Formats: sequence, structure tokens, C-alpha cells
Amino acid sequence: MNINQKSRLLSKILRHKPDLIGIKLTIDGWANIDELIQGINKITEFDRDTLEEIVRTDDKKRYVLNSDKTMIRACQGHSIDVKIDFPKGTPPEYLYHGSAEKYAQKIAEEGLKAMTRQYVHLSSNLETAIKVALRRKEIVIYKIYSHKMAIDGYEFFISENGVWLTKSVPVKYLERIDKKDINI
Repeated sequence: MNINQKSRLLSKILRHKPDLIGIKLTIDGWANIDELIQGINKITEFDRDTLEEIVRTDDKKRYVLNSDKTMIRACQGHSIDVKIDFPKGTPPEYLYHGSAEKYAQKIAEEGLKAMTRQYVHLSSNLETAIKVALRRKEIVIYKIYSHKMAIDGYEFFISENGVWLTKSVPVKYLERIDKKDINI
């Protein structure tokens, strides 16, 4: 496996399937690094240097190490039951979400939902939302009227890597951004 494949594997383990390598996460999502490395080595060659390179170079800053670097966790995006105490935040006037065209009709009818994750992930800038969406073929970008949502009583949280989180975004707070209005 190359470093990108190892990074995807690490994400899968820490966010969705720790049992893939026979480890358990703490209730707040932490994994013991020695156990993690030992478990990943059952699948592919993996060491502390590889782990630290993935953490250091991850463009989305998905991972955080504890102060003595014995534990690691994904900042957000879990589909498994973890209880991370995200601080509440007052969002800016607008947040953004990148998705795929194949989901646009459902989003237009139902809004944004967390689906298998614990929260809907929102970006504080359009560029990041575009970057997220570009992992898909046909992209769609939404502007979220987040300040209005907050005034109306919706809660927002912010993860350690700056991703805004909320349980859902109803249709009335969404505006689809036309592709001609963004540089892709």
C-alpha cells in the first residue's frame, strides 16, 4: 500500500471500523497508538513514522494526537458510536457543503442529513466545500444560511480541525450554488 492508501485505511479504522484490526476505541474515540500500529501491521506494513507522516501531511487535518502521543483519534466523521465533546459555536453567516449531483434531488426534498455519520459536515469557505465535492464525479455545492439556522435554534459545533457540525440542515436554509458562479 502507498501512503494515500494507508491514510484511507487509517480513516476507515478510526471513523468506521476499528474491529477491522481488532482494536477498541475509547468512548470518546481515542485509539492506543501501539495497538493501532500492531493491528494495521496485520494488513500492511505500518509504523510510527508512517502514522506521524499521515497526521502531519493530511490536508484536512483529520487526526489529532494526545499530548504524550500515545493515543490518536479522528477529529470527526464517525459512523460508530463515539461521544466527542465538540464545543458549541456560533457559525458565520454562511457555511458550505459539497456533495454529488446524484444526491441533489434527495437533498432538495429532505435537506442535508447526517446519514451514517453523527453530524452533517460543513465548511467555513467555498473553496473547501469544492475540494470536498471534487472527490465525486458530478459535484453540487450548497450555501447554508447558518446564522439564520442558529437564530432559529439549531446547534452548531466545531471540530478540532475547523469543520462545522450540525445534526441536519432543513431545505429552507439551503441554496444550491450554480456551477457557473464558481471556478471549477
